Amino acid sequence: MKPAISPRASDPLATPRYRQVAIGHPDVEVSQVDGILRMRAKEPLAPLPARLLERLQHWARVRPHQTFIAARDSAGMWREVSYAQMLEQVRAIAANLLGFGLSAQRPLAILSGNDIEHLQIALGAMYAGIAYCPVSPAYSVLSQDFAKLRHVCEVLQPGLVFVSDTAPFQRAIEAVIDTRVPVVSLQGVLPGRPQVAFSRLLDSPDVAAADAAFAATGADTIAKFLFTSGSTKLPKAVITTQRMLCANQQMLLQTFPVFAEEPPVLVDWLPWNHTFGGSHNLGIVLYNGGSFYLDSGKPTVQGFAETLRNLKDISPTAYLTVPKGWEELVKALEQDAALRERFFARIKLFFFAAAGLSQSIWDRLDRVAEQHCGERIRMMAGLGMTEAAPSCTFTTGPLSMAGYIGLPAPGCEVKLVPVGDKLEGRFRGPHIMPGYWRAEQQTAEVFDAEGYYCSGDALKLADPDNSQLGLMFDGRIAEDFKLSSGVFVSVGPLRNRAVLEGSPYVQDVVVAAPDRECLGILVFARLPECRQLAGLEPGASDAQVLTSAAVREWFAHWLQRLNRDAQGNASRIEWVALLEEPPSIDHGEITDKGSINQRAVLQRRAQTVEALYRGEASNMLRAGRAA
Repeated sequence: MKPAISPRASDPLATPRYRQVAIGHPDVEVSQVDGILRMRAKEPLAPLPARLLERLQHWARVRPHQTFIAARDSAGMWREVSYAQMLEQVRAIAANLLGFGLSAQRPLAILSGNDIEHLQIALGAMYAGIAYCPVSPAYSVLSQDFAKLRHVCEVLQPGLVFVSDTAPFQRAIEAVIDTRVPVVSLQGVLPGRPQVAFSRLLDSPDVAAADAAFAATGADTIAKFLFTSGSTKLPKAVITTQRMLCANQQMLLQTFPVFAEEPPVLVDWLPWNHTFGGSHNLGIVLYNGGSFYLDSGKPTVQGFAETLRNLKDISPTAYLTVPKGWEELVKALEQDAALRERFFARIKLFFFAAAGLSQSIWDRLDRVAEQHCGERIRMMAGLGMTEAAPSCTFTTGPLSMAGYIGLPAPGCEVKLVPVGDKLEGRFRGPHIMPGYWRAEQQTAEVFDAEGYYCSGDALKLADPDNSQLGLMFDGRIAEDFKLSSGVFVSVGPLRNRAVLEGSPYVQDVVVAAPDRECLGILVFARLPECRQLAGLEPGASDAQVLTSAAVREWFAHWLQRLNRDAQGNASRIEWVALLEEPPSIDHGEITDKGSINQRAVLQRRAQTVEALYRGEASNMLRAGRAA
C-alpha cells in the first residue's frame, strides 16, 4: 500500500457535486524546530478494543444472522457465513489448534489464497493466541526455485501449514516444508507427511480451553506476521499486534464515520497476504459489522469477468482496488447499464492504493457517475505501509492533485526529517509495528531515537505556507541517484508521472541509471493493450507487437510528452526501451503484488542497459526520433 497517489488537479472554475458522505476533516497541529517538521491530528484516537476479535464477539451478539463473509461455491451460488456461525467455528478451530503446540516461534503458515476456510483458520489462530502468517501464493505456485518461500519459512519456522488444495502447492511443500510439519487441507493428499483434514478442525471439542486462551491475549499479542513486498530487499516479517490492527481500524472509522452509519459491504479481491487486503479491507468489515463478498476475479483482461459477475450480484457501499482494477471497471461501467445500476445503488466511497491512478481514468469515473447518479463519488487514497497496519495519512484535505497523500489520521504522529536533499517521513503511534521478527539489526535500523518508524518515503508539504493542506509524496529515498554530472535525480515523481502518462499501454517503468550522463527509461508494456493498438492477431509474438509501427509511434509521442516540461538532465528522458521479457519474480525484479524493484532490474539487466547507453539496442526510441 505504498504509496497511494492521487493524480487529480483542482479546478477552481469547477464546482462538481459529490454524493454526501460523512468524512472527517481533522485540524492538524504543526511545529518545526531545527528543520524537523512535526504533524499530528488534533483529534485524539478514541479508546480501542484490546483485541480485534472482540468485534467478532460483539457482532455475533448484536447481528448474529448477518452475513460476515460470503464466497461462491462450485455451483456459482453464494455460500454465506454469519457472524454467529463464524464465532462458533472460530472457537472450535482454536480449541483444535491448541493441540499442535503452536506459538509465535512455531506459527501457522497459510500458503493458499483467499477463501472462507483461510479466514476461519486465521481467526481461529488469533482466538487461540497463536500467530499466523498468510504467505503469498505466488511464492509457491509461480516461483520456480522457491527462494522467497524458503526465506519465509526460515524466518518463521512454521509448526503447521494450511492449503485449501494440496495439488498446486505439492512441489513447493515437498521442496521447502520439513516433512515433520503437519499440513491441513480441504482436499488432496501429500504422501509421506502428517496431514489433517480441515473438517476435523471444525469438530466441536470442549471450547473452554480456547476461551481461556483468548482471555489471556491482549493488545501486545502477536496476531500475525505479514511479509513486506521485498521491493528493495528480501521480504521482512512485520510483527503485527492486536493493538496495531485495532488502532488502524479506529483511525479509519474516525476518518470515515460513514462506516458506522451503515454496515459496510465490500466486494473485494485483494490478497490477504498484503496489508491492504488482509488488514485494511477485511478489517473495515469486521470492525464495523459489515459484509465481505469474496471476489475470486482479478483486474486482468482474463480475470475481470468474474469481478463483473460479482458486482452485478452485490452492490457495495465502498469499492477499494488498485489502479488497474479501476481501469477495467470504468470500461465496463461505460458499456453496461445493468452494471451501473447495481454498482452505484449504494456506493459511498472509492479507494485506490499501491500506485497512481491516471487522470484519464479518474475523469471517466467522474463522467460515468455524473451521467448515472447526477453526482460524483469521492475517491480516497493516502499513504500506508505494512509496518503501520497499514494507514498513516488520508486524502481528506482540500486538495486533489498528483502526489497528494493528505493529512495524518487521528493517533498518527508524523515527523519530516532532512535526509540528503529530501525530507523523510517518519511515523509513530499505536498502529506502528514493534519490529521485524527475528531481525534485531533491521529493526534497529528503521527506528530513530524517538521511536519513530523511518519509512524511507520522501514527503513534503503541499504548500510550505499552509501546512493545513497536508502532505505530498516525494519519492522513495533509496531509489534516488545522481547522474555523472552530480545532478540529483528524484526517481519517484518521475517514475510515477511516466506510468500515469503511459496509460493504458505502460505497466511500469525503471529509470536508468546512476552515474550516467543522461536518463533513460526501461518500459514494461501492457502487451494485451499494445497488441490491440498494433492491430495484430493473438498469435503474434510479443516482439512483433513491440516493434509494430503503431506501438513505436505511440511511445515516441509519450516520450515527447514526458519531456515537454523537462528542465535539465535531471528530468529530461533521452531514450526509452520497450522490454520484451517481463520482470521476474524469481530474480527479485517484481514482487507478487506487482511492485517493481528498480535496483534489481538494473542489476540483472546491466548488459542491456550498457547496450542502450551505447546506442546499440534496436528496442529503443530516442528523444525526438525513433532509433
